[in-house]
Amino acid sequence: MDYSSSRKQLHIAMFPWLAYGHIAPYLQVAKFLAQKNHHIYYVSTPKNISRLPQLPPTLCSNITFIPLSLPHVDGLPPGVESTSELPIHKVPYLKKSFDKLETQLTEFLERSPQIKLIIHDFAPYWLPPMANQLRINLVCFSIFNASSNAFLGSTSEMLGGSRKSPEDFTVVPTWMDYPNNIAFKLHETLSHKECEDIVSDVERYATVLLNCKILTLRTCYEFEPEALRVLSKIHQKPIVPLGLLPPSLSNIEDKGDENWKALKKWLDSKQEKSVFYVALGSEVSLSQQSMHELAFGIEKSGLPFIWVVRKPPLVEEQFAEVMIPPEFEERVSKRGMVLRGWAPQLRILAHSSVGGFLTHCGWSSVIESLGLGKPLILFPGGSADLGLIARLMHWKKVGFEIERNDVDGSFKSDLVAACIKRVMVDPEGEQLRANALAMKEIFGNVELSNKCLDEFTQLIENI
Repeated sequence: MDYSSSRKQLHIAMFPWLAYGHIAPYLQVAKFLAQKNHHIYYVSTPKNISRLPQLPPTLCSNITFIPLSLPHVDGLPPGVESTSELPIHKVPYLKKSFDKLETQLTEFLERSPQIKLIIHDFAPYWLPPMANQLRINLVCFSIFNASSNAFLGSTSEMLGGSRKSPEDFTVVPTWMDYPNNIAFKLHETLSHKECEDIVSDVERYATVLLNCKILTLRTCYEFEPEALRVLSKIHQKPIVPLGLLPPSLSNIEDKGDENWKALKKWLDSKQEKSVFYVALGSEVSLSQQSMHELAFGIEKSGLPFIWVVRKPPLVEEQFAEVMIPPEFEERVSKRGMVLRGWAPQLRILAHSSVGGFLTHCGWSSVIESLGLGKPLILFPGGSADLGLIARLMHWKKVGFEIERNDVDGSFKSDLVAACIKRVMVDPEGEQLRANALAMKEIFGNVELSNKCLDEFTQLIENI
């Protein structure tokens, strides 16, 4: 429905964190609000803005990109503007540089008195005093799901609550008062420390949460009613699901089209649901030993696969080459494909011969997979809430998690192979495959997502 003609146009700034998994969903929301005739000022850095897909001509007049140049910080390699270009231990330098954007953002907002609302991410803990001074309302948009958010607890819990040791984060918190398994493994709580700045992520997030009018999340009631209820209770402010924002296949640009032609031909030659797809996102970097163990597990499964292998950031080409065991590609050439660099993930997942996804559990990847009804082989990376997402999907019975050592995260190739077979072909995975297919009705449902976005739009119009 379009009720745009009868109401006043809002001027809204949007300010995502410098990671593609944040930048893309923010753009989706920006486009929706622009369709409703609100004017969006999308604030990021020049390189991140240049990576975004082109806007449809109908929206160009309602979305203005505001490039802020990233200040220099010792330790941040020149030209880097997003997390995907950095190994995890260098992300704190990006956070330091991001914090220095405060001056440029303040100047822009002072020049733009028409902006009365900022939709922002977890990171700019320095934003509330500035917004307060300029009489701008804040809406926090978390690109994570409700369960991950609920796990963090109230703002007082986040800013120095009952959990002190890493072990405290390995149990389901008492406030999540419904049966669930959502907690970290010990190795996950230890590895996230690597990407923390002096101001921790939780401290940043708690500070913006305390000061925002609304918290909005990338989820929906149909998927996580329990966690959304818990969040309303602990934060005592409007908690608004924005929908799952499923990507649209029709919007995919034909980037690397030659690449896709060869891939499609290969996939066309395979039986329905026989191939599993492997991709660990742009930010998970495994050690060489772990990559080899994963490769042997993929090989031992005996099933056809496509594996996207990305060169870790700031690593020399020759070192990237040894990430795959010698002669692995020759041995599996009859049934497997190793792709280096970028791959058309959505197109691959949408192909009928793909029957499962071995994923690092990034929320966008999970949404893409379940939006197409494909079950998950869960192999969470070590950062952010990926482990929590893995537990959530395991609990919802749409994926199985590869067994790992809780303390150091190590794993055995035999267990990788067993988990792949369980999800793809074993009789005991049949219910799981059916559950994943049924999830298409929620995760791939654009109408459902738009309904959430509509409700959100009406809410911000009445702030």
